[in-house]
Amino acid sequence: MDLHERYMTRCLQLARHAFGRAAPNPMVGAVLVHQGRILGEGWHRACGGPHAEVECIGSVTPGDRHLIPTATLYVSLEPCAHHGRTPPCADRIIREGIRKVVVGCPDPFPLVAGRGFDKLRAAGVDVTSGILQARAEAVNARFLRFHARQRPYIVLKWAQTADGKVAGPGGQPVRISSPATDRIVHLWRSQESAIFVGSGTALTDDPRLTCRLPGGRNPLRVVVDRHLALPDTLRIFDGEAPTLLCNVHREGVHGAVDHAMIADVPDLLPGLLQALHRRQVQSLLVEGGVGWLEAFLRADLWDEARVITATRSRIPDGRPGPSVRWAGPPHHTLQAGPDRIDTYVHPSSHG
Repeated sequence: MDLHERYMTRCLQLARHAFGRAAPNPMVGAVLVHQGRILGEGWHRACGGPHAEVECIGSVTPGDRHLIPTATLYVSLEPCAHHGRTPPCADRIIREGIRKVVVGCPDPFPLVAGRGFDKLRAAGVDVTSGILQARAEAVNARFLRFHARQRPYIVLKWAQTADGKVAGPGGQPVRISSPATDRIVHLWRSQESAIFVGSGTALTDDPRLTCRLPGGRNPLRVVVDRHLALPDTLRIFDGEAPTLLCNVHREGVHGAVDHAMIADVPDLLPGLLQALHRRQVQSLLVEGGVGWLEAFLRADLWDEARVITATRSRIPDGRPGPSVRWAGPPHHTLQAGPDRIDTYVHPSSHG
């Protein structure tokens, strides 16, 4: 591993600290290096806060500040060049007199998209890009997919028994996954922007769809209820977390619930995804039911599929899980107590 790759690896480690907290902004890490010594580090901690480059430069001690103009700034994503909630990072880099910048990957956001590179180079800054680019893009797969495809990054998730059942006879809810796996699922909820179930699951299971880990962040709860027939006594309406109700009658906030009106057509997926894109929802964890999971799979609208298999459990007369499958082995497998978690990654998920 050469020096550029070593310091870019550190940038990516820092960027991951903001997983689930930076959206709709990207996760970015930055490292300032002078003659093999790290002067400062930083990452974008939350949307609206200082960007990674500003955090990094601000972390340099007073005694080292005179070294900044002769140091190299490593950053995992192209520095921004526009005024958003914060001033342009490219301007700050130029103002600090930094003459060399090494970047992981370009930023596809329309207000950046090469303008950061152009501004830096116009000011005489030596810019190198493409260092560990595939890894840098993977870290920001949600951000990149959102802007490239105008839809959220979609994670499908379900739990099944060893014989492929997701519920008891007649769809009766049964506990399948173990407490160890449940904790992992709540971590996933805290990392994604939104969580989705259909109206059938909302009515039958009455789920809370919240993160119950200490300090965890609740995702936006999203439910398709075409004709607003769900009773307001369900826990998705309890105000514990924000809820978006996709329907064919009403738009806007009514009471404690946001409503998104989508077209009343047989295939509701395009309208659902458009409503989420308008609301800057960058990632969606799809938890059910089986019909919706199969709809996402048939439409090839998924980026990851996480299948939890309770290897010691069987329900001979239970309801089968999704029947639509994909080619290829799992991208990775995790053993969590008696459960196996297989994660499948769409071939184009980081493109």
